[in-house]
Amino acid sequence: MTSPATTDATVYRVVWQPGSDTLVGVCHCGAERDADDPIEVWQWLLSHPDHDQP
Repeated sequence: MTSPATTDATVYRVVWQPGSDTLVGVCHCGAERDADDPIEVWQWLLSHPDHDQP
């Protein structure tokens, strides 16, 4: 049996900016958003395709 993680090609990335409290969310579509709140970043990422795309 294959796990769901290996069959889903969607990748979301949250990167911490060293020296700050800023997180950068990167959607699989290429759009990016900066925020201090991790919940805000994840809500934005999971709202695809409703967020702005590059």
